[in-house]
Amino acid sequence: MSADAPVIEIPAFQRACCLVSGMLTVTLYFTTILVVSTVLPQIQGAMSATADEVSWIVTFNILSTAIATPMTGWLVARFGRKAAMSGCIGGFGVATLMCGFAQSLEELIFWRILQGAFGAPTIPLNQSIVMDIFPRHQHRFVLGLSGIGVVIGPVIGPTLAGQLAELYSWRWAFHILVPVCLVAFLGMLVALPAERPAEKARLDWIGFLSLSVALGGLQYVIARGQRLDWFESSEIVIFCAVSALAFYVFLAHSLTAKRPFLDLRILFNRNLTLGYLLVMLFGMLNFTPMVLMPTLLRQYAEFPDALVGWVVGSRGIGGVIGFFAAMVINRLDPRISIATGFFLLFVSGLWLMHFNLDVTPLEIILNGILQGASVGIVIVPLTVVTFSDLEPRFRPEASSVFHLLRNIASSLFISISVAEVIRSTGLNYARMAEMVSPHNKTLSLPWVLGAWDYTTASGLARLSKEVTRQAAMIAYLNAFGWFTLIAALAIPLALLISRSRPAALGAPSPAAPSSQAR
Repeated sequence: MSADAPVIEIPAFQRACCLVSGMLTVTLYFTTILVVSTVLPQIQGAMSATADEVSWIVTFNILSTAIATPMTGWLVARFGRKAAMSGCIGGFGVATLMCGFAQSLEELIFWRILQGAFGAPTIPLNQSIVMDIFPRHQHRFVLGLSGIGVVIGPVIGPTLAGQLAELYSWRWAFHILVPVCLVAFLGMLVALPAERPAEKARLDWIGFLSLSVALGGLQYVIARGQRLDWFESSEIVIFCAVSALAFYVFLAHSLTAKRPFLDLRILFNRNLTLGYLLVMLFGMLNFTPMVLMPTLLRQYAEFPDALVGWVVGSRGIGGVIGFFAAMVINRLDPRISIATGFFLLFVSGLWLMHFNLDVTPLEIILNGILQGASVGIVIVPLTVVTFSDLEPRFRPEASSVFHLLRNIASSLFISISVAEVIRSTGLNYARMAEMVSPHNKTLSLPWVLGAWDYTTASGLARLSKEVTRQAAMIAYLNAFGWFTLIAALAIPLALLISRSRPAALGAPSPAAPSSQAR
Protein backbone atom coordinates (compact mmCIF):
# COMPACT_ATOMS: atom_id res chain seq x y z
CA MET A 1 0.00 0.00 0.00
CA SER A 2 1.26 3.49 -0.89
CA ALA A 3 2.13 5.82 1.99
CA ASP A 4 -0.38 8.27 0.52
CA ALA A 5 -3.24 5.73 0.27
CA PRO A 6 -6.13 5.89 2.75
CA VAL A 7 -6.23 3.33 5.54
CA ILE A 8 -9.88 2.46 4.73
CA GLU A 9 -10.87 2.15 1.07
CA ILE A 10 -14.54 3.12 0.51
CA PRO A 11 -16.45 4.69 -2.42
CA ALA A 12 -16.29 8.45 -2.88
CA PHE A 13 -20.01 8.88 -2.06
CA GLN A 14 -19.60 7.15 1.31
CA ARG A 15 -16.53 9.25 2.05
CA ALA A 16 -18.55 12.39 1.35
CA CYS A 17 -21.42 11.21 3.56
CA CYS A 18 -19.02 10.44 6.41
CA LEU A 19 -17.40 13.85 6.01
CA VAL A 20 -20.77 15.67 6.07
CA SER A 21 -22.02 13.66 9.05
CA GLY A 22 -18.77 14.39 10.85
CA MET A 23 -19.15 18.10 10.09
CA LEU A 24 -22.66 18.05 11.57
CA THR A 25 -21.40 16.23 14.65
CA VAL A 26 -18.60 18.74 15.23
CA THR A 27 -21.08 21.56 14.63
CA LEU A 28 -23.46 20.14 17.24
CA TYR A 29 -20.70 19.66 19.79
CA PHE A 30 -19.45 23.25 19.63
CA THR A 31 -22.93 24.68 19.19
CA THR A 32 -24.08 23.21 22.52
CA ILE A 33 -21.31 25.05 24.35
CA LEU A 34 -22.14 28.38 22.73
CA VAL A 35 -25.89 27.90 22.95
CA VAL A 36 -25.65 27.33 26.69
CA SER A 37 -23.42 30.39 27.05
CA THR A 38 -26.07 32.52 25.37
CA VAL A 39 -28.91 31.41 27.66
CA LEU A 40 -26.90 31.19 30.91
CA PRO A 41 -28.42 34.41 32.34
CA GLN A 42 -31.95 33.15 31.66
CA ILE A 43 -31.17 29.74 33.16
CA GLN A 44 -29.68 31.45 36.19
CA GLY A 45 -32.92 33.34 36.77
CA ALA A 46 -35.17 30.35 36.08
CA MET A 47 -33.17 28.05 38.39
CA SER A 48 -32.50 30.72 41.07
CA ALA A 49 -28.78 29.94 40.88
CA THR A 50 -25.73 32.00 41.79
CA ALA A 51 -23.07 32.99 39.25
CA ASP A 52 -20.67 30.21 40.22
CA GLU A 53 -23.45 27.59 40.39
CA VAL A 54 -24.77 28.35 36.91
CA SER A 55 -21.23 28.17 35.50
CA TRP A 56 -21.20 24.46 36.50
CA ILE A 57 -23.53 23.87 33.55
CA VAL A 58 -20.56 24.64 31.32
CA THR A 59 -17.61 23.50 33.42
CA PHE A 60 -18.90 20.05 34.39
CA ASN A 61 -19.93 19.42 30.78
CA ILE A 62 -16.41 20.21 29.63
CA LEU A 63 -14.93 18.14 32.49
CA SER A 64 -17.02 15.09 31.57
CA THR A 65 -15.87 15.59 27.99
CA ALA A 66 -12.25 15.62 29.15
CA ILE A 67 -12.63 12.44 31.21
CA ALA A 68 -14.53 10.51 28.53
CA THR A 69 -12.33 11.53 25.60
CA PRO A 70 -9.46 9.06 26.31
CA MET A 71 -11.99 6.19 26.26
CA THR A 72 -12.23 6.59 22.47
CA GLY A 73 -9.62 3.93 21.73
CA TRP A 74 -11.28 1.39 24.02
CA LEU A 75 -14.74 2.08 22.54
CA VAL A 76 -13.42 1.50 19.00
CA ALA A 77 -11.63 -1.71 20.01
CA ARG A 78 -14.60 -3.01 21.99
CA PHE A 79 -17.53 -2.09 19.74
CA GLY A 80 -16.01 -1.06 16.41
CA ARG A 81 -15.71 2.36 14.83
CA LYS A 82 -19.23 2.46 13.41
CA ALA A 83 -21.04 1.32 16.56
CA ALA A 84 -18.97 3.64 18.76
CA MET A 85 -19.54 6.71 16.60
CA SER A 86 -23.25 6.08 16.00
CA GLY A 87 -23.89 5.20 19.64
CA CYS A 88 -22.18 8.33 20.90
CA ILE A 89 -24.10 10.57 18.50
CA GLY A 90 -27.38 8.91 19.54
CA GLY A 91 -26.61 9.26 23.25
CA PHE A 92 -25.61 12.88 22.69
CA GLY A 93 -28.96 13.56 21.04
CA VAL A 94 -30.96 11.99 23.88
CA ALA A 95 -28.99 13.94 26.51
CA THR A 96 -29.53 17.17 24.56
CA LEU A 97 -33.27 16.53 24.44
CA MET A 98 -33.40 15.86 28.19
CA CYS A 99 -31.45 19.05 28.93
CA GLY A 100 -34.41 20.95 27.51
CA PHE A 101 -36.81 19.09 29.83
CA ALA A 102 -34.72 19.59 33.02
CA GLN A 103 -36.71 20.97 35.96
CA SER A 104 -33.85 21.80 38.33
CA LEU A 105 -30.25 22.92 38.21
CA GLU A 106 -29.03 19.54 39.48
CA GLU A 107 -30.99 17.72 36.78
CA LEU A 108 -29.68 20.03 34.07
CA ILE A 109 -26.09 19.54 35.25
CA PHE A 110 -26.62 15.75 35.25
CA TRP A 111 -27.81 15.70 31.63
CA ARG A 112 -25.05 18.11 30.64
CA ILE A 113 -22.50 15.70 32.13
CA LEU A 114 -23.98 12.87 30.03
CA GLN A 115 -24.08 15.16 27.01
CA GLY A 116 -20.38 15.84 27.40
CA ALA A 117 -19.56 12.18 28.02
CA PHE A 118 -21.38 11.01 24.88
CA GLY A 119 -20.13 13.88 22.77
CA ALA A 120 -16.49 13.59 23.82
CA PRO A 121 -15.48 10.57 21.71
CA THR A 122 -17.15 11.96 18.58
CA ILE A 123 -14.51 14.65 18.03
CA PRO A 124 -11.36 12.45 18.03
CA LEU A 125 -13.33 9.67 16.32
CA ASN A 126 -14.38 12.01 13.54
CA GLN A 127 -10.83 13.27 13.15
CA SER A 128 -9.47 9.71 13.03
CA ILE A 129 -12.16 8.60 10.55
CA VAL A 130 -11.48 11.51 8.20
CA MET A 131 -7.72 10.87 8.25
CA ASP A 132 -8.26 7.14 7.61
CA ILE A 133 -10.76 7.33 4.72
CA PHE A 134 -8.95 10.07 2.78
CA PRO A 135 -5.43 9.89 1.27
CA ARG A 136 -2.63 11.64 3.10
CA HIS A 137 -2.24 14.50 0.59
CA GLN A 138 -5.87 15.53 1.24
CA HIS A 139 -5.62 15.55 5.04
CA ARG A 140 -5.09 19.29 5.40
CA PHE A 141 -8.05 20.03 3.12
CA VAL A 142 -10.51 17.54 4.62
CA LEU A 143 -9.52 18.39 8.19
CA GLY A 144 -10.28 21.98 7.32
CA LEU A 145 -13.67 21.02 5.89
CA SER A 146 -14.38 18.81 8.88
CA GLY A 147 -13.51 21.73 11.13
CA ILE A 148 -16.03 24.01 9.44
CA GLY A 149 -18.42 22.90 12.15
CA VAL A 150 -16.23 24.75 14.63
CA VAL A 151 -17.05 28.01 12.83
CA ILE A 152 -20.57 27.31 11.51
CA GLY A 153 -22.00 26.27 14.87
CA PRO A 154 -20.89 29.45 16.66
CA VAL A 155 -22.57 31.58 13.95
CA ILE A 156 -25.98 29.92 13.81
CA GLY A 157 -26.35 28.41 17.29
CA PRO A 158 -26.06 31.41 19.64
CA THR A 159 -28.02 33.73 17.33
CA LEU A 160 -30.89 31.27 17.02
CA ALA A 161 -30.74 30.38 20.71
CA GLY A 162 -30.94 34.06 21.72
CA GLN A 163 -34.02 34.59 19.56
CA LEU A 164 -35.75 31.43 20.81
CA ALA A 165 -34.91 32.24 24.42
CA GLU A 166 -36.43 35.70 24.10
CA LEU A 167 -39.54 34.50 22.20
CA TYR A 168 -40.17 31.26 24.10
CA SER A 169 -37.69 30.02 26.72
CA TRP A 170 -34.15 28.72 27.13
CA ARG A 171 -35.38 25.13 26.68
CA TRP A 172 -35.79 25.61 22.93
CA ALA A 173 -32.07 26.32 22.66
CA PHE A 174 -31.61 22.58 23.32
CA HIS A 175 -34.65 21.22 21.51
CA ILE A 176 -33.72 22.87 18.21
CA LEU A 177 -30.52 20.80 18.04
CA VAL A 178 -32.21 17.39 18.23
CA PRO A 179 -33.28 17.13 14.54
CA VAL A 180 -29.75 17.97 13.37
CA CYS A 181 -28.38 15.30 15.69
CA LEU A 182 -30.79 12.78 14.17
CA VAL A 183 -29.55 13.59 10.65
CA ALA A 184 -25.90 13.15 11.72
CA PHE A 185 -26.75 9.85 13.43
CA LEU A 186 -28.49 8.41 10.37
CA GLY A 187 -25.77 9.64 8.01
CA MET A 188 -22.97 8.02 9.99
CA LEU A 189 -25.01 4.83 10.50
CA VAL A 190 -25.55 4.43 6.76
CA ALA A 191 -22.23 5.65 5.29
CA LEU A 192 -19.58 4.43 7.70
CA PRO A 193 -18.57 0.82 6.93
CA ALA A 194 -18.88 -1.68 9.73
CA GLU A 195 -15.72 -3.25 11.07
CA ARG A 196 -15.07 -6.22 13.26
CA PRO A 197 -14.30 -5.30 16.88
CA ALA A 198 -11.09 -6.55 18.41
CA GLU A 199 -11.32 -9.99 19.98
CA LYS A 200 -9.90 -8.69 23.23
CA ALA A 201 -10.64 -5.17 24.38
CA ARG A 202 -9.68 -4.09 27.86
CA LEU A 203 -9.82 -0.78 29.63
CA ASP A 204 -7.17 0.16 32.15
CA TRP A 205 -9.62 0.83 34.95
CA ILE A 206 -6.94 1.90 37.43
CA GLY A 207 -5.69 4.60 35.10
CA PHE A 208 -9.18 5.67 34.02
CA LEU A 209 -10.67 5.88 37.53
CA SER A 210 -7.62 7.57 39.10
CA LEU A 211 -7.58 10.20 36.34
CA SER A 212 -11.33 10.74 36.68
CA VAL A 213 -11.09 11.21 40.45
CA ALA A 214 -8.10 13.55 40.11
CA LEU A 215 -9.77 15.77 37.53
CA GLY A 216 -13.17 15.70 39.23
CA GLY A 217 -11.65 16.63 42.58
CA LEU A 218 -9.60 19.45 41.12
CA GLN A 219 -12.62 20.84 39.27
CA TYR A 220 -14.72 20.71 42.45
CA VAL A 221 -12.03 22.51 44.46
CA ILE A 222 -11.79 25.36 41.95
CA ALA A 223 -15.57 25.59 41.50
CA ARG A 224 -16.36 25.64 45.24
CA GLY A 225 -13.18 27.09 46.71
CA GLN A 226 -14.18 30.75 46.60
CA ARG A 227 -17.56 30.15 48.22
CA LEU A 228 -16.10 27.90 50.97
CA ASP A 229 -13.09 30.18 51.68
CA TRP A 230 -10.59 27.77 50.17
CA PHE A 231 -8.35 25.95 52.67
CA GLU A 232 -10.29 27.28 55.63
CA SER A 233 -12.83 24.62 54.71
CA SER A 234 -12.16 21.00 55.65
CA GLU A 235 -14.21 19.97 52.60
CA ILE A 236 -11.77 21.70 50.24
CA VAL A 237 -8.77 20.22 52.08
CA ILE A 238 -10.20 16.69 51.76
CA PHE A 239 -10.93 17.07 48.05
CA CYS A 240 -7.45 18.48 47.44
CA ALA A 241 -5.85 15.53 49.20
CA VAL A 242 -7.99 12.99 47.34
CA SER A 243 -7.28 14.68 44.00
CA ALA A 244 -3.52 14.81 44.63
CA LEU A 245 -3.42 11.15 45.72
CA ALA A 246 -5.46 10.06 42.69
CA PHE A 247 -3.16 11.96 40.34
CA TYR A 248 -0.10 10.35 41.95
CA VAL A 249 -1.67 6.91 41.43
CA PHE A 250 -2.44 7.77 37.80
CA LEU A 251 1.07 9.06 37.11
CA ALA A 252 2.84 6.13 38.81
CA HIS A 253 0.59 3.59 37.14
CA SER A 254 0.97 5.18 33.68
CA LEU A 255 4.77 5.09 33.93
CA THR A 256 4.99 1.49 35.13
CA ALA A 257 2.08 -0.39 33.54
CA LYS A 258 2.61 -2.30 30.28
CA ARG A 259 -0.69 -1.13 28.83
CA PRO A 260 -1.68 2.10 30.61
CA PHE A 261 -4.84 4.10 30.05
CA LEU A 262 -2.69 6.85 28.53
CA ASP A 263 0.79 6.04 27.24
CA LEU A 264 2.93 8.98 28.39
CA ARG A 265 5.85 7.86 26.19
CA ILE A 266 4.30 9.62 23.21
CA LEU A 267 5.42 12.88 24.84
CA PHE A 268 8.96 12.25 23.53
CA ASN A 269 7.72 13.62 20.19
CA ARG A 270 8.68 17.31 20.16
CA ASN A 271 5.87 18.67 18.00
CA LEU A 272 3.34 16.56 19.85
CA THR A 273 4.44 17.89 23.24
CA LEU A 274 4.48 21.50 22.04
CA GLY A 275 1.10 20.93 20.44
CA TYR A 276 -0.25 19.67 23.75
CA LEU A 277 1.01 22.75 25.58
CA LEU A 278 -0.42 25.07 22.94
CA VAL A 279 -3.80 23.34 22.84
CA MET A 280 -4.05 23.73 26.63
CA LEU A 281 -3.50 27.47 26.27
CA PHE A 282 -5.90 27.49 23.34
CA GLY A 283 -8.54 25.75 25.45
CA MET A 284 -8.16 28.38 28.16
CA LEU A 285 -8.73 31.17 25.65
CA ASN A 286 -11.41 29.61 23.48
CA PHE A 287 -14.37 29.07 25.81
CA THR A 288 -13.77 31.45 28.72
CA PRO A 289 -15.09 34.65 27.06
CA MET A 290 -18.23 32.77 26.01
CA VAL A 291 -19.02 32.06 29.66
CA LEU A 292 -18.09 35.48 31.04
CA MET A 293 -19.54 37.81 28.39
CA PRO A 294 -23.25 36.75 28.40
CA THR A 295 -23.59 37.22 32.17
CA LEU A 296 -21.74 40.54 32.04
CA LEU A 297 -23.87 41.83 29.18
CA ARG A 298 -27.23 40.56 30.46
CA GLN A 299 -26.97 41.35 34.18
CA TYR A 300 -24.80 44.46 34.27
CA ALA A 301 -24.93 46.05 30.80
CA GLU A 302 -28.63 45.05 30.55
CA PHE A 303 -28.53 43.70 26.99
CA PRO A 304 -31.62 41.70 25.84
CA ASP A 305 -31.27 37.95 25.23
CA ALA A 306 -31.50 38.28 21.45
CA LEU A 307 -28.67 40.82 21.38
CA VAL A 308 -26.54 38.61 23.64
CA GLY A 309 -27.06 35.82 21.10
CA TRP A 310 -25.85 38.04 18.27
CA VAL A 311 -22.82 39.07 20.32
CA VAL A 312 -21.85 35.46 21.06
CA GLY A 313 -22.60 34.49 17.46
CA SER A 314 -20.19 37.14 16.17
CA ARG A 315 -17.35 34.80 17.16
CA GLY A 316 -18.59 32.41 14.51
CA ILE A 317 -18.44 35.10 11.84
CA GLY A 318 -14.85 35.72 12.81
CA GLY A 319 -14.22 31.98 12.76
CA VAL A 320 -15.28 31.80 9.11
CA ILE A 321 -12.93 34.67 8.29
CA GLY A 322 -10.09 33.03 10.22
CA PHE A 323 -10.72 29.67 8.56
CA PHE A 324 -10.15 31.10 5.08
CA ALA A 325 -7.32 33.34 6.26
CA ALA A 326 -5.55 30.25 7.66
CA MET A 327 -5.62 28.64 4.20
CA VAL A 328 -3.54 31.53 2.85
CA ILE A 329 -1.21 31.88 5.85
CA ASN A 330 -0.54 28.13 6.02
CA ARG A 331 1.07 28.21 2.59
CA LEU A 332 3.97 30.06 4.18
CA ASP A 333 4.56 28.31 7.49
CA PRO A 334 2.06 26.81 9.98
CA ARG A 335 4.05 28.38 12.82
CA ILE A 336 3.25 31.82 11.42
CA SER A 337 -0.45 30.97 11.36
CA ILE A 338 -0.46 29.69 14.96
CA ALA A 339 1.57 32.63 16.28
CA THR A 340 -0.61 35.10 14.36
CA GLY A 341 -3.76 33.57 15.82
CA PHE A 342 -2.50 33.83 19.39
CA PHE A 343 -1.30 37.37 18.75
CA LEU A 344 -4.82 38.35 17.63
CA LEU A 345 -6.19 36.77 20.81
CA PHE A 346 -3.70 38.89 22.75
CA VAL A 347 -4.94 42.02 20.95
CA SER A 348 -8.57 41.10 21.63
CA GLY A 349 -7.69 40.62 25.30
CA LEU A 350 -6.14 44.08 25.51
CA TRP A 351 -9.27 45.44 23.87
CA LEU A 352 -11.51 43.66 26.41
CA MET A 353 -9.50 45.19 29.24
CA HIS A 354 -10.57 48.67 28.07
CA PHE A 355 -14.32 47.95 28.04
CA ASN A 356 -16.79 49.57 30.44
CA LEU A 357 -20.52 49.30 31.10
CA ASP A 358 -21.25 51.85 28.38
CA VAL A 359 -19.71 49.63 25.72
CA THR A 360 -21.70 49.52 22.50
CA PRO A 361 -22.92 46.28 20.87
CA LEU A 362 -20.81 47.09 17.80
CA GLU A 363 -17.60 47.16 19.84
CA ILE A 364 -18.36 43.82 21.45
CA ILE A 365 -19.35 42.24 18.12
CA LEU A 366 -16.12 43.46 16.50
CA ASN A 367 -14.12 42.05 19.40
CA GLY A 368 -15.99 38.74 19.07
CA ILE A 369 -15.20 38.65 15.36
CA LEU A 370 -11.53 39.18 16.17
CA GLN A 371 -11.61 36.34 18.72
CA GLY A 372 -13.37 34.04 16.27
CA ALA A 373 -10.87 34.85 13.52
CA SER A 374 -8.05 34.00 15.91
CA VAL A 375 -9.61 30.61 16.70
CA GLY A 376 -10.09 29.86 13.01
CA ILE A 377 -6.49 30.71 12.26
CA VAL A 378 -5.05 28.61 15.09
CA ILE A 379 -6.99 25.34 15.31
CA VAL A 380 -6.40 23.68 11.90
CA PRO A 381 -2.63 24.27 11.60
CA LEU A 382 -2.18 23.41 15.29
CA THR A 383 -3.95 20.08 14.75
CA VAL A 384 -1.96 19.27 11.61
CA VAL A 385 1.44 20.24 13.06
CA THR A 386 0.85 18.39 16.34
CA PHE A 387 0.42 15.03 14.56
CA SER A 388 2.70 15.73 11.56
CA ASP A 389 5.58 13.56 12.83
CA LEU A 390 3.48 10.82 14.42
CA GLU A 391 2.97 7.36 13.00
CA PRO A 392 -0.67 6.58 12.05
CA ARG A 393 -0.97 3.79 14.64
CA PHE A 394 -0.44 6.31 17.45
CA ARG A 395 -3.03 8.81 16.19
CA PRO A 396 -6.14 7.60 18.10
CA GLU A 397 -4.45 7.77 21.50
CA ALA A 398 -2.55 10.98 20.73
CA SER A 399 -5.73 12.61 19.42
CA SER A 400 -7.60 11.62 22.59
CA VAL A 401 -4.94 13.25 24.77
CA PHE A 402 -5.01 16.32 22.52
CA HIS A 403 -8.73 16.88 23.15
CA LEU A 404 -8.43 15.80 26.79
CA LEU A 405 -5.88 18.51 27.58
CA ARG A 406 -7.83 21.17 25.69
CA ASN A 407 -11.01 20.42 27.64
CA ILE A 408 -9.31 20.11 31.03
CA ALA A 409 -7.55 23.45 30.58
CA SER A 410 -10.78 25.07 29.40
CA SER A 411 -12.86 23.76 32.30
CA LEU A 412 -10.31 24.72 34.95
CA PHE A 413 -9.65 28.18 33.52
CA ILE A 414 -13.37 28.95 33.32
CA SER A 415 -13.73 28.04 36.99
CA ILE A 416 -10.68 30.13 37.88
CA SER A 417 -12.04 33.10 35.93
CA VAL A 418 -15.50 32.85 37.52
CA ALA A 419 -13.91 32.56 40.97
CA GLU A 420 -11.84 35.66 40.22
CA VAL A 421 -14.96 37.57 39.17
CA ILE A 422 -16.79 36.61 42.38
CA ARG A 423 -13.78 37.38 44.58
CA SER A 424 -12.99 40.69 42.94
CA THR A 425 -16.62 41.82 42.87
CA GLY A 426 -16.97 41.41 46.63
CA LEU A 427 -13.60 42.99 47.33
CA ASN A 428 -14.20 45.94 45.01
CA TYR A 429 -17.68 46.53 46.39
CA ALA A 430 -16.34 46.65 49.95
CA ARG A 431 -13.66 49.17 48.99
CA MET A 432 -15.99 51.37 46.95
CA ALA A 433 -18.80 51.26 49.52
CA GLU A 434 -16.42 52.66 52.14
CA MET A 435 -16.33 55.90 50.16
CA VAL A 436 -20.13 56.37 50.30
CA SER A 437 -20.32 58.02 53.70
CA PRO A 438 -21.41 61.37 55.16
CA HIS A 439 -17.85 61.66 56.45
CA ASN A 440 -16.50 61.78 52.89
CA LYS A 441 -16.30 65.51 52.25
CA THR A 442 -15.83 65.00 48.53
CA LEU A 443 -19.43 63.76 48.24
CA SER A 444 -20.71 67.08 49.61
CA LEU A 445 -19.58 68.81 46.43
CA PRO A 446 -22.65 69.31 44.18
CA TRP A 447 -20.98 68.07 40.97
CA VAL A 448 -19.75 64.76 42.45
CA LEU A 449 -22.91 62.77 43.19
CA GLY A 450 -25.13 64.46 40.64
CA ALA A 451 -28.54 62.72 40.70
CA TRP A 452 -27.41 60.16 43.28
CA ASP A 453 -28.77 60.55 46.80
CA TYR A 454 -27.53 58.50 49.74
CA THR A 455 -29.69 60.25 52.34
CA THR A 456 -32.83 58.24 51.52
CA ALA A 457 -33.41 54.50 51.50
CA SER A 458 -34.47 54.40 47.84
CA GLY A 459 -31.54 56.59 46.79
CA LEU A 460 -29.10 54.46 48.76
CA ALA A 461 -30.50 51.30 47.11
CA ARG A 462 -29.99 52.78 43.64
CA LEU A 463 -26.48 53.86 44.54
CA SER A 464 -25.70 50.40 45.95
CA LYS A 465 -26.85 48.83 42.67
CA GLU A 466 -24.56 51.11 40.70
CA VAL A 467 -21.60 50.37 42.98
CA THR A 468 -22.27 46.65 42.45
CA ARG A 469 -22.28 47.14 38.68
CA GLN A 470 -18.99 49.02 38.72
CA ALA A 471 -17.39 46.55 41.13
CA ALA A 472 -18.42 43.67 38.85
CA MET A 473 -17.06 45.45 35.79
CA ILE A 474 -13.66 45.83 37.45
CA ALA A 475 -13.75 42.12 38.36
CA TYR A 476 -14.45 41.14 34.75
CA LEU A 477 -11.57 43.35 33.61
CA ASN A 478 -9.30 41.41 35.98
CA ALA A 479 -10.45 38.14 34.41
CA PHE A 480 -9.80 39.58 30.95
CA GLY A 481 -6.30 40.45 32.13
CA TRP A 482 -5.60 36.76 32.82
CA PHE A 483 -6.96 35.98 29.35
CA THR A 484 -4.53 38.45 27.81
CA LEU A 485 -1.56 37.05 29.74
CA ILE A 486 -2.26 33.47 28.59
CA ALA A 487 -2.44 34.62 24.96
CA ALA A 488 0.92 36.38 25.30
CA LEU A 489 2.57 33.26 26.75
CA ALA A 490 1.41 31.14 23.78
CA ILE A 491 3.11 33.24 21.09
CA PRO A 492 6.77 32.25 21.78
CA LEU A 493 5.75 28.59 22.27
CA ALA A 494 4.25 28.54 18.78
CA LEU A 495 7.56 29.62 17.27
CA LEU A 496 9.36 26.64 18.86
CA ILE A 497 7.48 24.11 16.70
CA SER A 498 9.73 22.38 14.17
CA ARG A 499 8.84 22.04 10.53
CA SER A 500 6.98 18.81 9.77
CA ARG A 501 9.04 16.02 8.28
CA PRO A 502 7.91 13.60 5.61
CA ALA A 503 8.69 10.51 7.66
CA ALA A 504 6.94 9.62 10.89
CA LEU A 505 9.81 10.34 13.19
CA GLY A 506 9.96 11.03 16.86
CA ALA A 507 7.17 8.63 17.74
CA PRO A 508 7.49 6.04 20.46
CA SER A 509 9.36 2.88 19.68
CA PRO A 510 7.51 0.13 17.81
CA ALA A 511 7.37 -1.88 20.99
CA ALA A 512 5.33 0.81 22.71
CA PRO A 513 1.61 0.11 22.91
CA SER A 514 -0.46 2.12 20.42
CA SER A 515 -3.62 2.32 22.47
CA GLN A 516 -5.03 1.60 25.85
CA ALA A 517 -7.46 -0.83 24.24
CA ARG A 518 -6.20 -4.27 23.35
